[in-house]
Amino acid sequence: MSYESYEIIDIAGDVGLRINGSSIEELFINACKGLYSLITEPSKVEATETKTIEIKADSMEELLVSFLNEIIFLFDAYGFLGREIDVSIDDFTLKAKIEGEYYKPDKHEGKLLLKAATYHNLEIDKKDNKFLAQIVFDI
Repeated sequence: MSYESYEIIDIAGDVGLRINGSSIEELFINACKGLYSLITEPSKVEATETKTIEIKADSMEELLVSFLNEIIFLFDAYGFLGREIDVSIDDFTLKAKIEGEYYKPDKHEGKLLLKAATYHNLEIDKKDNKFLAQIVFDI
């Protein structure tokens, strides 16, 4: 599967994403959208509830892994799926507002159960004014 903002990559026993964005914030938004596409069909999620997240880290890599693991936690613990994502990043502090709804088996197609975002083959680069990343998830 290939999309303009992210591409799903198959990795032996796991799954990953290659993500791009015109800013670091867009990169994180696209990573979150890619993650949700691994869990369910995003077009079936409605923006009826709002969750906020604030995370501090020591590097962009740590911030990305922590952010995506928080998204996985919100789904695992509460069944929350996001549709609209807004992210701001300042000095390795991320603030996110995610609008979505709670998982409903009769409405949302279940795809993969993700355990965690990992540091395995994690990359974040900036090339030609575009941010690029690759991340692997344990399934």
